[in-house]
Amino acid sequence: MSITVFIAVLFAAIFHACWNALVKIGSDRFLGISLLTFFSGIVTLPALFWIGLPDIAAWKWIGLSVLFHIGYTLSLSRCYTLADFNQIYPISRGSAPLMTAFLGFLLFHEQLPTMGLVGILLIIAGIILISRSRQSTEFNLRKDALFFALLTALFTASYTLADGNGSRVGSSPLAYILWLFFLNGMVMYLLAWLRYRKNLNGKIKSYWKPAFFGGVMQLVSYGIVIWAMSHASIVLVAALRETSVLFAMLLSIYILKEQFNRKQLLACLVILVGIVAIKMG
Repeated sequence: MSITVFIAVLFAAIFHACWNALVKIGSDRFLGISLLTFFSGIVTLPALFWIGLPDIAAWKWIGLSVLFHIGYTLSLSRCYTLADFNQIYPISRGSAPLMTAFLGFLLFHEQLPTMGLVGILLIIAGIILISRSRQSTEFNLRKDALFFALLTALFTASYTLADGNGSRVGSSPLAYILWLFFLNGMVMYLLAWLRYRKNLNGKIKSYWKPAFFGGVMQLVSYGIVIWAMSHASIVLVAALRETSVLFAMLLSIYILKEQFNRKQLLACLVILVGIVAIKMG
């Protein structure tokens, strides 16, 4: 992985942590994710007329990715009705890199260097440590919540692999990125309309500012990731993206003034070692 791609993905992880923080502000996370995705699609509109259409071979990957993103949003929303965020998030985010690695090898023969695999495992371990540092000693998770958390991870791995392969098809990863965001945004708006109907316009008026800025960050964040996957290993980029959990924790400490304990310090060190291992891989 080149230093340019490496640094770009780390910046993408920071943006990912920021827009996720905006989603957490609202009580209705389905609405938050839907509106952020909608505005990220709206932002791409001017560029669509300039960039043109993706290559024909890319459309199947765009279609698959939109379907996987819908499944991801619905599954994640269901998770948060069944269990606490601190229980669900580490399972859904921590399992995704492993699933991406397994499916990438099984379906696309994606090879991993030894140091890359070590880095992935260290990042996953760090994510679990972060989550456990904020929980009590008891960890009782309903079976249906665990099912939807793992299903969310599977959807994450699926759209990651779809986008990684789609961005490599044809001559313009940028066209792929812009059309994916536009179509995904329109579909999520439709789903939100089906759920809220006449109340949707009122909700947009009260939430449009954080949704707009969050949508821009979502576009920049995942756009960078898709671009990076066209230049480096899909699995390694996907794992490096999960360092957003580290940046989210740092935001909560320095902005929300949450306490910082030894487990969190250990988690930071483990994730940092994992980042170095991925760069070496």
